[in-house]
Amino acid sequence: MNRFLLGYALLLAAASSAFAAETPAAAPARPPVAAGPKLVEPHLHIARSNISGHARIALTFDACMGEADERIVSTLVNERIPATIFVTARWLKRNPKAVAVFLQNPDLFELENHGEKHIPAIDKPVLVYGIASAGSPDAVRQEVEGGAAAMVASGIPAPRWFRGSTAKYDLSAIGQIRAMGYRIAGYSVNGDGGSLLGAAVTEKRISSAKDGDVVISHINQPTHAAGAGVAKALVDLKAKGTEFVRLQDVADTGDDKTTE
Repeated sequence: MNRFLLGYALLLAAASSAFAAETPAAAPARPPVAAGPKLVEPHLHIARSNISGHARIALTFDACMGEADERIVSTLVNERIPATIFVTARWLKRNPKAVAVFLQNPDLFELENHGEKHIPAIDKPVLVYGIASAGSPDAVRQEVEGGAAAMVASGIPAPRWFRGSTAKYDLSAIGQIRAMGYRIAGYSVNGDGGSLLGAAVTEKRISSAKDGDVVISHINQPTHAAGAGVAKALVDLKAKGTEFVRLQDVADTGDDKTTE
């Protein structure tokens, strides 16, 4: 090999070594990450009125914990607006006066089960919005049965509907809760974003409800601005000629086999 070819070969070898030194080694293969449970957030609709200018909607309120929002309670009572209230055992214990108002107005209020401790009704361990799920079928059963027992102890008729904390479930938990005899209450309009929205946005969302919608809002956050928006929207809807119904009053359809 002449000197030129030998020098060229040495130059190529040096360049190859330098490139290898600067190129990072391939990362070691990571072990597969176990997938969490598939969660669903079911929708629910009620039978429409199908009458122009006469929308029919179902108002549903979650009473998770905390205090009763008198802005909403008083509007419902004074305007004679029916609603379905989902109560937890925790909320019932702290709000006997509001419970008494509900029981004194059986034509307005349908009381249903929101669980014992406000734990997501998911039978595998997972966090939902930072809240730990029930985590097992036994814990799901306790959440449902504990909520129902607290309701009956408070003088409320045995519930027929259940809505879990966060309104998210896995399919196996849905099957379990249905086998316990409950319909599971989804929704079609999120009225107050977990009671975290401002009054104006909340009013706009609820006022936009259409024929056949099921609205979810909260009735347990009296210090949040959303409650004022809820109360205003109820008056707005009534002025439009909206028909308000409870879940027990009409036929309904929920997806993910929540009502079938």
